[in-house]
Amino acid sequence: MNDYHEDFWNTLDELMNTSEIVIDRPKGSRHPRFPDFMYRVDYGYLKNTASMDGAGIDVWVGSSDKKIDAIMCIVDLMKRDSEIKILIGCTEEEKMEIYRTHNETQYMKGILIRR
Repeated sequence: MNDYHEDFWNTLDELMNTSEIVIDRPKGSRHPRFPDFMYRVDYGYLKNTASMDGAGIDVWVGSSDKKIDAIMCIVDLMKRDSEIKILIGCTEEEKMEIYRTHNETQYMKGILIRR
């Protein structure tokens, strides 16, 4: 079973290493539709990839080494979808901030899966 887990993470590594990371919502910026929400960690996507919402695969990029160290699995009742968000180079504090971000409303819940 552990081989399957390692294959998953290695495949994510390959996807990240062959994609451009675009940060379109830098730390400290406001959400375009929800101005009360401020990004506390850089947020963006992998260029030329696709997620459930048709946009690029979402990434949170922290202040540590640029390695994938976790994912968030999200269920969003407002959008009525689910997706993953890749955490790249996030410290433990940044991971907890991202976790709280995806669990602070009744409409969105997520689980953090560490590598």
